[in-house]
Amino acid sequence: MPVGLISAPPPPKSAIALPMIQTDTKLSQAPVDVASITALPNEVIAVAEQHLRAILSLAFNHSEQHAAVVVFDTRCTLALTLTAAYRLALPRAKFIDFDTSSPEAVLAMLAPLVAADLVVLIQSTNFRMDAFRIRVELFKRELKVIEHPHLARMPGAQALYYIDSLAYDPAYYRGVGNALKTKIDQASGGVVDSGGAQLIFGSAFESAKLNVGDYSQMKNIGGQFPIGEVFTEAKDLEAVHGQVRIFVFGDTSFSVNQPAQPITLIITKGQVTDTLDSTPEFDQVLANIRADEGVVWVRELGFGMNRAFTKDRTVSDIGTYERMCGVHLSLGAKHGIYGKPNFKRGDGKHHVDVFAVTEAVMLDDEVVYRDGAWIV
Repeated sequence: MPVGLISAPPPPKSAIALPMIQTDTKLSQAPVDVASITALPNEVIAVAEQHLRAILSLAFNHSEQHAAVVVFDTRCTLALTLTAAYRLALPRAKFIDFDTSSPEAVLAMLAPLVAADLVVLIQSTNFRMDAFRIRVELFKRELKVIEHPHLARMPGAQALYYIDSLAYDPAYYRGVGNALKTKIDQASGGVVDSGGAQLIFGSAFESAKLNVGDYSQMKNIGGQFPIGEVFTEAKDLEAVHGQVRIFVFGDTSFSVNQPAQPITLIITKGQVTDTLDSTPEFDQVLANIRADEGVVWVRELGFGMNRAFTKDRTVSDIGTYERMCGVHLSLGAKHGIYGKPNFKRGDGKHHVDVFAVTEAVMLDDEVVYRDGAWIV
């Protein structure tokens, strides 16, 4: 569905100025004094509730006719805040604390759910129950799933950015997302211009995938939140060449690493062959990939759409920041969505997200991104 120009908005203002709140600053295996952790103020919880109600009704079509279970923990401020917001948005849902409940108790609460019921997972880290892969098993039962993982990686002001990122505008996400997919699927190539460097995709693209809160054509309803992404990769990986400047990469701790100045990647036949202005941390990322895979392939081309995240409004969790309104690429052979003649879907160990300084994106000769916004 074509839409008009989506102009670059000013950085969204958070609902409320964040007071000084004691919270954990990074993921840790050390015991957490949960009694000292508090939720954000009620004004922030109210904003989160508003966003969640929109997600539940517009993206999930959830109603009180269907049951809902919220599995939560209390290990960080953001987890407490989201739990409080869900209590308001889902007043009839059942809630269970993962940390104070046995695995058997959690499974027993999930057992009565039937297809189209809802499960929400609010996780400071990532819930694990031996061999039980929670989201996978829930999808097998045709349950709807909203997953909020790694919340402890986003303390302080980052928690407000995260809550902003939950705002759901279906006209924007579905309109722009589907328009981008159409243009990607029809394009014979493209260019990412990162200001003084151009990465050229001299190949048509794989059929683009959407993460825009529209599950009408999908087998599984739900996934990790926040949302906002259209992604693909070149059909011919060796047709990708040129240079691209990156301002953020996912480091070996799966955290956002923002070097003092952009790093330039030199790409030849779809592989990173050299860098300029690199850092020891990024060199280690490349070394790890080469140690396991021999070379560093460029695979995913991701068009992030979430306007809560920008170059200046970052969060530490790389899986969340991946939705940032702009362009990201993946390094490494792992990209299970698309098979290639020399890449089986299960091949590859590494999928490292890197984020491009993006002045413009062109599909064929049409500019689809400029001035921090998608133009479709």
